[in-house]
Amino acid sequence: MRQPSCLARLFTTAAVTALLAAGLSGCKTAGMSDVTGSLGAKAEPAPAADPTRASDVDGDRFRANPRDADAALRYGQALRANGQRSQAVAVFEQASLNNPGNKTLLAAYGRALADNGNLQKAFDVLGRAHTPANPDWRILSVQGAVLDQMNRHDEARGYYASALKIRPDEPSVLSNLGLSYMLSKDLPKAEAHLRQAYAGGRADPRVRQNLGLVVGLQGRFSEAESIVKADLPPDEAAANVAYLKQMLASKTGPQLGAQAGDVRGRT
Repeated sequence: MRQPSCLARLFTTAAVTALLAAGLSGCKTAGMSDVTGSLGAKAEPAPAADPTRASDVDGDRFRANPRDADAALRYGQALRANGQRSQAVAVFEQASLNNPGNKTLLAAYGRALADNGNLQKAFDVLGRAHTPANPDWRILSVQGAVLDQMNRHDEARGYYASALKIRPDEPSVLSNLGLSYMLSKDLPKAEAHLRQAYAGGRADPRVRQNLGLVVGLQGRFSEAESIVKADLPPDEAAANVAYLKQMLASKTGPQLGAQAGDVRGRT
């Protein structure tokens, strides 16, 4: 039987996962690499199938030549995949100093800082990873997610709006925008943006799970249950429905708009 996933794995915005972590401390929650609308393959190499082995191999390569930007990217990514957030920050910081002006390294450094809870610095570094003359919608979306973690929701939505000007109707950005409204307790607007994100047919299946959470928080649990389990095999569907029931019924469940803590990494 496949191992049931934790409910927190369903929700892809880092701000939301940080809130869920407090109530589901036994679950391993998602980090910035799981942010819907994160930097993606354009900015970083694809995740390795075996992060531990990748950490060893790429670590050796990086130590042999700390100025090798590609080795630094792969090594830092492997460290993040292993949950070694502080070490990943150190690698990306050194690599960025050795490769000044490398936007891809700066983007990875900013994400690692956000993973590690260094939110203001993450936001500042991400801002240096692209320019007004050549903006990157993926980075704009991640900057918005970081601002949402800092409870700066109105500012975050400005970044999502800028991202959508570059990439209209992008499901990942719409999903982050919807969850931004969830964090500020505007559930009808959150639902509207999440439904728009899913309606285009290009959305990651996790967008539907974000929608399920928002629908459930509005008291429509039967509808939320059907949404949450739609993309999962029976065993994981049952486990995640159980977690959803527990979270929505608990008086100590996630408090929308509460200060989001550190980002806990999964990949």
